[in-house]
Amino acid sequence: MDPSKQETNQKKASKTMAKNETEEFQFVVYNTMTQQKEVFKPKTPGKVRMYVCGVTAYDFSHLGHARAAVSFDVLYRYLKHLGYEVTYVRNFTDVDDKIIRRANETGEDPISLSDRYCKEYNIDMSDLQCLSPTHEPRVSDHMEQIKDLITQIINKDFGYVVDGDVFFAVDKFPNYGKLSGQKLENNRAGERVAVDSRKRNPSDFALWKAAKPGEPSWDSPWGPGRPGWHIECSAMSAHYLSFKFDIHGGGLDLIFPHHENEIAQSCAACEESDVSYWLHNGHVTNNNEKMSKSLGNFFTIRQITERYHPLALRYFLINAHYRSPLNYSVVQLEGASDAIFYIYQTLKDCQDALLQLQEEIPNDGKPARTTLDAKECISKLRNEFQVKMSDDLSTSLILTGAFLEALKLVNNLLTMLKKKQQKQQRLLVIQSLKEIEKEVTKVLDVLGLQPPCSYNEVLLQLKEKALMRAGLVEDDVIRLINERAEVRRNKDFLKSDQMRGHLQAKGIALMDLGTETIWRPCVPVQQELEVVASEGQKVPPKPETA
Repeated sequence: MDPSKQETNQKKASKTMAKNETEEFQFVVYNTMTQQKEVFKPKTPGKVRMYVCGVTAYDFSHLGHARAAVSFDVLYRYLKHLGYEVTYVRNFTDVDDKIIRRANETGEDPISLSDRYCKEYNIDMSDLQCLSPTHEPRVSDHMEQIKDLITQIINKDFGYVVDGDVFFAVDKFPNYGKLSGQKLENNRAGERVAVDSRKRNPSDFALWKAAKPGEPSWDSPWGPGRPGWHIECSAMSAHYLSFKFDIHGGGLDLIFPHHENEIAQSCAACEESDVSYWLHNGHVTNNNEKMSKSLGNFFTIRQITERYHPLALRYFLINAHYRSPLNYSVVQLEGASDAIFYIYQTLKDCQDALLQLQEEIPNDGKPARTTLDAKECISKLRNEFQVKMSDDLSTSLILTGAFLEALKLVNNLLTMLKKKQQKQQRLLVIQSLKEIEKEVTKVLDVLGLQPPCSYNEVLLQLKEKALMRAGLVEDDVIRLINERAEVRRNKDFLKSDQMRGHLQAKGIALMDLGTETIWRPCVPVQQELEVVASEGQKVPPKPETA
């Protein structure tokens, strides 16, 4: 190319990139209350207050709980990335009918049982790389706040006492249903809303439940008892964030009646109560049916992470928009595992190369010079990340496109380094690798996919999980690689193909690199065939050649 034309093209590209990088992106979120996307503006500039409904801790948490936690962890990370000071509150329900029933079955103290499962939940959260919230309040530690709030509701004539029970009078709250659009008669009697003839309206719900034999109870102005389910979140959110805060989140199933009842309680106690944005994540389904403990069609987080790396599960969870339904699929989990293996292998190769070339990288404090392809790649990745994340956290669109192009360019640049080059060109390639790696790891960090250990360690962990799923140990694979090498030396390529195919069906891919054969995890071939068949495509055979 004519040098003058090349210089002109570079200037044009630089101007385009500068425009992209200086363009401001407004963060928009889908607000369930208004049923539309809105520009996010916190009540206090630079600070965000967020409350997310946590788990009722009476068993190991399932995949639906993982989705809620990861969805709001991504939001938490992104808000921090944008420079906000975030106060994030996520509660534990440790006083509830389900906990009491389980404790009676096991002969445990209900609070002790719940405490055990709270700790197990936090182990799962750590495995999934969910950052710890600012506060993790438990119901049992906030009885005074709960009783004070109920007193305020009664004093304002929104609550009434019957035989030691306290109910919220929904007829007194004209805006009941404004979040969900549900009518009073749809308040599901029997589903955490007791059927009780003493109620003034069948839709009235319990604020306080009178003590029963064999149940934990606390003293109150209305007699010994314990809180209803809904009141706890109103009390704890007000205690830690005040009655006015920015974001309230939870699963889609909490919109009605839980969040609807929270609004009624909080507004009854304080007329100025106001949550700016209500955010809800979609369900995880199993065969297109909501996954839940009550339906018995769930998988615990622990069951899945025994077979798949927790980061593969996290990738699977954010590879769909947080508001969309997500269907549980082994094929998709295998695909997620394969995807993160490729990401971390590419970054490990890049890191290893840069470590060896450390002495060639100038340390003069000047901005790093890169190739034009690298500049465009970095600009596109940065721009795409900002556009997609600012559009209601469209994480599923970030892990494709510019992100994959960046990894591909890393591999191309690594190949270039193996060839002879002039010193100046070689330096551009090295600096390009360093800058692309920096940008890719920024994206992974916000998504919570940057591993807590070295790339080498996480790759070994992924390989161990793949071997376990295949029912093999590494010695088995090495033995088969050596047997296949002998078969190849005898030029029996048909048998060599069969041996490779046998391993590939189990999720183990063999890669011939010159005279050496290495292995890595892959999506089991049979599962690939199932996916392609469902799309009406044919998979051509991949015969081995000499």
